[in-house]
Amino acid sequence: MSNDQQHGGQQYDPYANGQQQNPADVTQTWEGQTWDTQFQPTIQRQQPPQPQPPVTYEAPHEPQYRDPYAPQPGYESASYESASYEPAYEPGAYDQASYDGTAYAPPQGAYEQPQHGAAPVAYDTPVPAYTPEPVAAAAPVAEAAGPAFSSPTTSGNTRITDAQRARAEGRSPVIEPGMQPAALTAVLGLLLAGGAALGTYGLLVPLVLLQGLTAAGWFRLNGMWPARQGIALAFAGGLAADAALLATGREHAAAAILGTLGVWVLLCLVLQLRSHADPDERMYGLMATIASAALTVIATGHLGAAPDAVVVGGVAVAAAVVARALPLPGPVSLVVALLASAGAGIAAGGFTDLGTSGALLGLGAGVCALVGLRVASYDYPSRFVHMTAGVALPLTAAAPAVYLLGRALA
Repeated sequence: MSNDQQHGGQQYDPYANGQQQNPADVTQTWEGQTWDTQFQPTIQRQQPPQPQPPVTYEAPHEPQYRDPYAPQPGYESASYESASYEPAYEPGAYDQASYDGTAYAPPQGAYEQPQHGAAPVAYDTPVPAYTPEPVAAAAPVAEAAGPAFSSPTTSGNTRITDAQRARAEGRSPVIEPGMQPAALTAVLGLLLAGGAALGTYGLLVPLVLLQGLTAAGWFRLNGMWPARQGIALAFAGGLAADAALLATGREHAAAAILGTLGVWVLLCLVLQLRSHADPDERMYGLMATIASAALTVIATGHLGAAPDAVVVGGVAVAAAVVARALPLPGPVSLVVALLASAGAGIAAGGFTDLGTSGALLGLGAGVCALVGLRVASYDYPSRFVHMTAGVALPLTAAAPAVYLLGRALA
């Protein structure tokens, strides 16, 4: 292929511009698509260029290199105005006229370099202003409704517990056991009354059940679970008091109960001294074990009291806890529970030798039962506490009143 065909049909004239030029200094531009690998078009951000004042300078007299864009000798103007160029622009890349007289068209979207002395070319597409999207307000999450009681937190239940809800709302830490534990307490109280009417050994069976619930419920109420050794020790103390009372008779019931209690306190102290736990934990376990053993032994008072007093006391406690569980305001519920215990004492006293004095015994047993119920409701108790301590503590706390008032009124 000849040079004329390679240069698009135009012949190369070394004497163009009135002077012989070096062929190496002439930039050749192909008519078709360029294959220059050094040129990489740069897509500039769509921001209008800042106009700058024209700069006038004098061309060097003897340049060290020949710039193809510099004015050739023979031109009248020695100075010219130059528009500002982008930093990414390279002279001679794509604005040099080809041999056929047509200019090279830059890629679509590229910056068009203005000619010498021309105004800057405006961009076609304006830059849209950034508008942040509005953030949607989070909808309030409704609190999930759940049952009245929740399982312990160690079981993996992630739902908020009743204790956590009460603490967050600033409510009282007292949670009443409710009607179901009250019904179980009434049943157990009636069993004690019926067993006392049958005889000593008829009373022993519900009494042993009461002592077992007392030992287990007190440890769980104090947050110590599992505590099999402490529960077994307290329950053994109750059985030992029962055995001592049966061996000595009801005439020596106080000595049997207090003697067993003293021995079991020393035994609990010795066992806790052998523990390898921390001092604080050891002291906490000692107090819980002694208290549980003491309550279990005190429940033996039902066995040492007069049978008629046990009948009246069991019925009065059953009436008091059921009345307390009714959905009534606090002061009203308390008054109703005391009146119910006194009325039950009068009703039960009519079937025994106590008569109308059964009202006083029933009222005393009802007051002690409400104290025991209040203790079982303290400090966010769980459902297990309500089904053990909530059932047993009203009857256990009423044992001293049944024993003392029964001896005084009989």
